[in-house]
Amino acid sequence: MAIGFALLLAAPGRAAAAAAADSLAGVVRDTAGKPLDAATVTIAELNRSVTSGSDGGFVLRDVAAGRYTLIAKRLGYATMTSPVAVPSASPVVMEMHLSPLRLAPVTVTPTRTPSLSLTSPIPVDQVGPDRLRRDAQVSIAHALDGVAGMRDISTGLQVGTPVVRGLAGPNVLVLDNSMRLEDFSWSTEDGPSVDPWLAENVEVIRGPASVLYGSNAIGGVVNILPPAVPDALGKDAFTRIGGEIYGGTNNSEFGAIVRAEGAKGGFGWRANGIVRTADNFHTPTGNPATPTGDIYDTGFDALNGDIAVGLRGDKSSGEVRWVHYGGKFGILDGPPVPDDNTSGPLRKTNDDRVQLGGNFLMGDSRLEVKAQWQRHGLQEVVGASRAALAPPEIDLELTTTTADVLWHHEKGDWLTGTIGVSGMYQTNLSSGEVPLVPDATTTSTGLFVLEQATKGKWSALVGLRGDIGSIHADSSTDLALSAQTRDANAFSGEIGAVYRPLPQLALSLNVGRAYSAPSLQQLFANGELPAEGIYLIGLPTAVPQVSLDFDGDVRWVTPKLSAAISVYRTLVDNYLYFSPTGDSTPVPNDAGGLDTIPNYAYQQTSHATLTGLDLSLEWAATRAFTIRGRYDLVNGTNDAIGEPLPWLPPPRLDLAVEWHNPGPTTVYASFGTHIVAKQTRPSPEDGYIPPGYTLYELGGGVGFPFGARTMQFDLRVTNLFDTGYADFLSRYKTFAYGQGRNFIFRLSVPM
Repeated sequence: MAIGFALLLAAPGRAAAAAAADSLAGVVRDTAGKPLDAATVTIAELNRSVTSGSDGGFVLRDVAAGRYTLIAKRLGYATMTSPVAVPSASPVVMEMHLSPLRLAPVTVTPTRTPSLSLTSPIPVDQVGPDRLRRDAQVSIAHALDGVAGMRDISTGLQVGTPVVRGLAGPNVLVLDNSMRLEDFSWSTEDGPSVDPWLAENVEVIRGPASVLYGSNAIGGVVNILPPAVPDALGKDAFTRIGGEIYGGTNNSEFGAIVRAEGAKGGFGWRANGIVRTADNFHTPTGNPATPTGDIYDTGFDALNGDIAVGLRGDKSSGEVRWVHYGGKFGILDGPPVPDDNTSGPLRKTNDDRVQLGGNFLMGDSRLEVKAQWQRHGLQEVVGASRAALAPPEIDLELTTTTADVLWHHEKGDWLTGTIGVSGMYQTNLSSGEVPLVPDATTTSTGLFVLEQATKGKWSALVGLRGDIGSIHADSSTDLALSAQTRDANAFSGEIGAVYRPLPQLALSLNVGRAYSAPSLQQLFANGELPAEGIYLIGLPTAVPQVSLDFDGDVRWVTPKLSAAISVYRTLVDNYLYFSPTGDSTPVPNDAGGLDTIPNYAYQQTSHATLTGLDLSLEWAATRAFTIRGRYDLVNGTNDAIGEPLPWLPPPRLDLAVEWHNPGPTTVYASFGTHIVAKQTRPSPEDGYIPPGYTLYELGGGVGFPFGARTMQFDLRVTNLFDTGYADFLSRYKTFAYGQGRNFIFRLSVPM
């Protein structure tokens, strides 16, 4: 950590220097030549932004010589990108098209450096801040459920496990600020420890990405990207504050966030504080298991936030960020009864992360250094322990240090690439009444190279990575386990090509090899999971899963139409899953007796195949109306026994139409439908198979001037007709419907 702080302090070599480097000046205008004010212009590689003035002009001062990607964003207009060189012989002209579409032409996650979406053969989707805040979800997995190919295994409204193209858990890697998020998201009652309100943007790679990120990226990657720390280079110092509140009627949910940021010269800071609380959620009356509709012990409380400070110069920058995620989440282990509110399983999480980052420009290359320290605590309390009268049933603490050193380089405008090395050191401590897993130490080291070349209408990408890792488990009398070590060494690869016969059309093919090392739970678990009501048994002989993925993409992007279709086939060797054994284990209960719960054990099959299709469409049919649609399906087979894989989402279709009236006072209204089919290829491990269902949603909002800012009010009605339904991927599907009608309001005052 001392090295990281030294890098940060050394990073901004000229943050406060009076001698100016080159300036990047330009103008933002519409297609008719009218200047556009209030447009945000960003240098992607430096994460520096400025706002255009009343004449459309902007100036970014103290910019080192080099080639960059310039991005212009403005409400009601399609995002504009342009390659630029500094110094520039003439001002840059950014011409923006009117468009209500949520276009995101630049991504970071697929190549670890800013790149144009249409030139990447790796399929990626983005969810922006407005959509994240309209949805007001406490779980990042729930917030991303609308992305084509992306679903979630839900535990009520508070916990969601991301599912990407049918793969979940340790097969989907979650990143926070492009750094691994290490927590106990091993099973279906745990979710990533990150609040969607802290995100400026979320990028989802649909498909393997082990070349860049190592283990766990077989299914894909979810990268939560926070806003950049501001600076005041070449402009006056400032401090600003904003906030939001939201509420939901169904479960008496309430949330609030206070945002603040400021800058002076090259120094900037940003802070967010979030509080969320909710009571039990309600289902439509008539649910056989809960006639009153009250689903007991499904409330939650959360207190989250972050603080970041940064220092920026013309050739270097550095940032330190602290993030906290913590809360209490009620979780059902069977049909809800009133006593669950006081004695049912309750999850307590406490996660703290310190992130360091530094960027150093060196001619046509850039050195990027990232490091993170994370301490994640998880407790499960039930019965007497819920009232703090007894030790927790499960008490786990995971401490992880990760680091990445990345060298980004380019040659002219035709070749870009990244060479990187990453490392991780992790310790697990288990001290609950149910040990579940042993104390353990996990280490890994990886080295990779990724190169992308563009020539005319063609772009090609090649990547290769090698990883060395191990898990050392301590001896445990409770688990009848002797000290032992499991190695997990692997190599990954990626090769893809993009052909653009037209500027707005991209045809791509991608082949990727990825791997997922067995987790501590998958190897050595031997204990009760009270929240799931099962006894879990690990597989000590488990070996890394290895996948080979074939993906084909067609993407069409204009200011009026954005459409994509992806087909894929994923072959997984050593596919790892858990299923009931048919046996049971007696465990003590609070009454002093014994309960019998079913045994579930991890198993590994020699080969599995997943095949699927993702479709997405966004069309500005007229200036006032926008139509959006998504469709996805995935089929998976355990080839060794010829049966479907468990927990695969059924086909889904989402359709929505939105009317909008841009202007000084903006107004919009929307209507959507969510259609989910019945799973007709269930696995024997899936249990109850609920019927398909259709839900409807209404929404609307108004934005109006509030001093120099625009206040936004939104109102949504989900499950409009109070339909009784159970989702196939819900852990509560056997004894409770999903949430009934819910009115959600949001009031936002931007900074």
